[in-house]
Amino acid sequence: MTSWLDIRRGEAPLVVAFPHTGTDLADTGGAFRSQWSARRDTDWWVDQLYDFATELCATTIRTAISRSVIDVNRDPSGKSLYPGQATTELCPTTTFDGEPLYRDATPDHAEIARRRSLWFDPYHAAIESEIARLRTIHRRVVVYDAHSIRSTVPRLFDGELPHFNIGTNDGQACAPDLTNDIVNAVTGHDAQNWSLVINGRFKGGWTTRNYGRPETGVHAIQMELAMRSYLKEPAAVDEANWPQPLDKARTSDITPILRDILAACIAFATS
Repeated sequence: MTSWLDIRRGEAPLVVAFPHTGTDLADTGGAFRSQWSARRDTDWWVDQLYDFATELCATTIRTAISRSVIDVNRDPSGKSLYPGQATTELCPTTTFDGEPLYRDATPDHAEIARRRSLWFDPYHAAIESEIARLRTIHRRVVVYDAHSIRSTVPRLFDGELPHFNIGTNDGQACAPDLTNDIVNAVTGHDAQNWSLVINGRFKGGWTTRNYGRPETGVHAIQMELAMRSYLKEPAAVDEANWPQPLDKARTSDITPILRDILAACIAFATS
């Protein structure tokens, strides 16, 4: 473990990645118009939601670096993962709502390359290393990319996002059986209270698309949770009301589902 990269190794055939739970602005904080704005789009508390993962002997990998510094779930070439749709860049220049992040100049090519070398490349080297380690033990390995987002972000999607958003790069990143097992893990819990979509607005980011190679024994999915699943979302976020803390009642409802989802991933890989 470094000061910004936390790796907790397990022996189960499952890697759980947390690319967007970090809030550390490192040496870039002074360049942002507001440090709160630079942290606003964090996947708040997601690593805490899955804190049981190590009890299942899963490997977890988390970066403490904020996505506003560099987004480790974007194509490192800078190519958009969602052509024609609003999104943020490898080194984002705006918030999800389209507001500018930087006080003056945005990162140039040299600065983007520096940030990639410092944080993006080591993060993905860690994922690759853990996949390789687990593949020496298991025939199949699942990479589970854990995310969340505000339930309503008009610039990014219409209406209210479903509670569970499963991304498999349109079925290319994992076997259909794994997708089905995850869906069953969700719908087995009072299904009328939980909405779900497969490859809707979020089909999986760089992690899912890069590592999901079912033919090689590596299956990857992205899970994007609507934040109302585990906290109270204000109608409009501002510095006084955001982020909201975890809501104990909501987390007590969603935690058993998340546990069953990860258990289903492990069962799939060992079956």
